[in-house]
Amino acid sequence: MAREIGIHSVELLEPAEWPIAARHGLTCAMGYASVPDPRTRLTRGFNRVENHAWLIPAYQRAIPLAAAAGIPNLICFSGNREGLSDEEGLAVCARGIAALMPAAERHKVGICMELLNSKVDHPDYQCDRTPWGAALVKKIGSPRFKLLYDIYHMQIMEGDVIRTIRDNREYIGHYHTAGVPGRHEIDSSQELYYPAIMRAIAGTGFSGYVAQEFIPTRDPRTALAEAVRICTV
Repeated sequence: MAREIGIHSVELLEPAEWPIAARHGLTCAMGYASVPDPRTRLTRGFNRVENHAWLIPAYQRAIPLAAAAGIPNLICFSGNREGLSDEEGLAVCARGIAALMPAAERHKVGICMELLNSKVDHPDYQCDRTPWGAALVKKIGSPRFKLLYDIYHMQIMEGDVIRTIRDNREYIGHYHTAGVPGRHEIDSSQELYYPAIMRAIAGTGFSGYVAQEFIPTRDPRTALAEAVRICTV
């Protein structure tokens, strides 16, 4: 179905699933590193030193696998604050992710931390604002670490999406969509005008992937095909 609609990637797949996409002539633009408990991968992230003991090996195993499979990026998460200050969380995330950069640079695989809203969907998540994420990218200082800018999440937290994308283009490595409010279709039923957002992304020179991550309220095939049309600029 993805191929028929004109989609080139199906993402957020585990390493064992990457060959399935390849068999259908697709890539996985943003893969997972296999972790002990996938149910907590968003809440238990790189902002806690104690998590580094299992996160760093997990990504060090996944990076060469991704390179061999032609997977361009792996997703990562800050984790929840749980009382941690933004300054300390930034420092601890940088410490853990910096340990991955030699392998990421050697194998030419990107690591992208997703920006999520802490207002509606992910209470207490630390990487919930673009300036914090951009500061982390600058602190790490590697071309292989960037942000996954989720348009839905950042509209909820910040708004001013087009200006933010333009101002932070060098820190963004991937995009997700969804309609606001509700995380549904990206058509005229919601408050964002995606054709203008897509033109702004294209105008930054971005050459990566924009992923559809909305929850359809009607026929998924029809909704997805329309989203592809809206995002083709």
